[in-house]
Amino acid sequence: MLSSPIDNILVEKAMRQMHLRNGENIVKTYRISLGKNPVGAKVRSGDNKTPEGNYTIEWHNPKSKFHLSLEEQIKAAKEGNYEPGGDIMIHGYPNKVPAFLFKYWHRWKDWTAGCIAVTNDEIEEIYDAVKDGTPITIKP
Repeated sequence: MLSSPIDNILVEKAMRQMHLRNGENIVKTYRISLGKNPVGAKVRSGDNKTPEGNYTIEWHNPKSKFHLSLEEQIKAAKEGNYEPGGDIMIHGYPNKVPAFLFKYWHRWKDWTAGCIAVTNDEIEEIYDAVKDGTPITIKP
């Protein structure tokens, strides 16, 4: 249980950090993994980039193929006729892989298709603390 309610999330991609915040006050910081091609903003499906910008946590997904997930909305692709991709999630490890295999590897490698990944224990804490409709800002 976190000490304060969470009313916004700030992700700093370059720092590999996600901050759960109450106003401007950081309540908790997590080390994150990003998409396999993390530099730059997501443009289209399959680019393995984590998006940048302002989004909203749309819903909690207890049946994710990853250990829990919070899904962010994706806005239309910028210029061009690109498929922007599916939902972007904050999630734990893949369900089909034993957690102990990811425990240390996760800390040193970007491995998602564009999502924000934390440990399974951390996503459980985040899942309980963050409500649907929470704004999330993802900075380069």
